[in-house]
Amino acid sequence: MDQSRSLPLRGIKVLDLTRIRAGPTATRQFVHWGADVIKIEAPELRVDGVDMGGPRTNSDFQNLNGGKRSLTLDLKHPRGRQLFYELVKTADVVVENFRPDVMDKLEISYSHLKEINARIICASISGFGQDGPYHKRPGFDQIIQGMSGLMSVTGQPGTPFVRTGIAVADSVTGHMCAQGVLLALLERERSGVGQWVQVSLLETLINLMDFQAVRFLNEGEMPVQVGNDHATRMPTGVYRTADGEVTICAAADAMWKKLCMQIGREDLIANPLFSEQAGRSKNRQALNHELESTLLTRDTTYWVNELNKAGVACGPVYTVEQMFSDEQVKHLQVIRQVQHDTLGTRYVLGQPIRLSSAAAVDDRPAPARGEHSKEILKEMGLTDQEVAQLQREQVL
Repeated sequence: MDQSRSLPLRGIKVLDLTRIRAGPTATRQFVHWGADVIKIEAPELRVDGVDMGGPRTNSDFQNLNGGKRSLTLDLKHPRGRQLFYELVKTADVVVENFRPDVMDKLEISYSHLKEINARIICASISGFGQDGPYHKRPGFDQIIQGMSGLMSVTGQPGTPFVRTGIAVADSVTGHMCAQGVLLALLERERSGVGQWVQVSLLETLINLMDFQAVRFLNEGEMPVQVGNDHATRMPTGVYRTADGEVTICAAADAMWKKLCMQIGREDLIANPLFSEQAGRSKNRQALNHELESTLLTRDTTYWVNELNKAGVACGPVYTVEQMFSDEQVKHLQVIRQVQHDTLGTRYVLGQPIRLSSAAAVDDRPAPARGEHSKEILKEMGLTDQEVAQLQREQVL
């Protein structure tokens, strides 16, 4: 790695107005690659209980907000808003995930901010989009998983629809937002001006419905629950072994034949029910029964080793604890140890993107509320006396 080259976002200043998950996920990407991310939060006196993101001392908050600087600012106060405008003058990016009408009410929407700084890029994350019949509704991951159709294809056949085990709409929308901001920064190099980036949880999750959505649109096939199987390509699923479970993906014809030969079931290759992909999908219950009856004869480790040796995609089905104990996971060093002033040693997840010229900075703790307020305001040219006055006026 060429350590002489700097982090790609060094010199970029991001004003982070986001809360909960999608927004902090987006701004976390910028921190890891060198941007100065200032998390602007309401003063303690303006906080009404614990918000949807949970207490800032929990692992979730620490994982999403490490490395950011925190500035408390009351954006409803004229002086607080004026200070925000001053920050915008030298900032590159503003990221927010308020409901669409809030930014206009606070007079900090893109239409306001571009008059202050023509190069500013404003990224807005919403549940349903910035306009349309639902645009003022609160939109959370749970709601979007239901409305996107994702729940309808998740779970065992014929059972009640279920959500996925992670906040997939929030997390992926955050990454989409980060991608949009990077595109806008690249375009700004050519045009010299910023723009408004918009992403919504609903659009993102519909986009992630991918082949399920387009096969309905084009072939008229209604996607349904198929449990651990693939909707159209088999065998792809989870199978019991002598001591646990194994997941196999051998849908391609060549890999299907390798699977059959490796487990000693060459008879399945010639079976007219399974000889073609369409038949394997149509007769999936019979296929799964035949495969599992053989896989039950040996343990998981045996099958994982033997099938991978033969070039068949196969792996164990882990708990979270087992996942972190896996030798490949350990090799990848996905965990970062963080030292927090009050919480002590914490563990967070590292940046999954690797660059040959720079290593992500992903091992810093999340800030206390307002931890960097004085530091940031002094960088703006305010004196200690002026900062104290803002505190007395409850602007900070």
